[in-house]
Amino acid sequence: MTDTVVEAKASSKADQWRQWISEQELSGWSARRFCKERGLSEGSFYAWRKRLREQGPVRFALVERGPQHPAPAAEAALELVLATGERLRIGAGVDAMTLRTVLEALRA
Repeated sequence: MTDTVVEAKASSKADQWRQWISEQELSGWSARRFCKERGLSEGSFYAWRKRLREQGPVRFALVERGPQHPAPAAEAALELVLATGERLRIGAGVDAMTLRTVLEALRA
């Protein structure tokens, strides 16, 4: 049971750093400025970025298929039309890491 708790905490910490690294990349700010604004250690930022990059990109994505009802236009902030004709609707509230994971899976 203790191993599960430790693993969950480590995963949660890695997820938080993934989010921060993603936010920094999208912000256009330097790592130094981003860390200063967020109160993060610049050394920890670089260490986590290296660690997460070494793990490599995610090569899968969970896709749930349901009834083919079009979503109201107000819900989708972005819509991608794939070469196959399928549509991928991305809501305005999607976090950057989730979007990056989906895009990497589509490129694979």
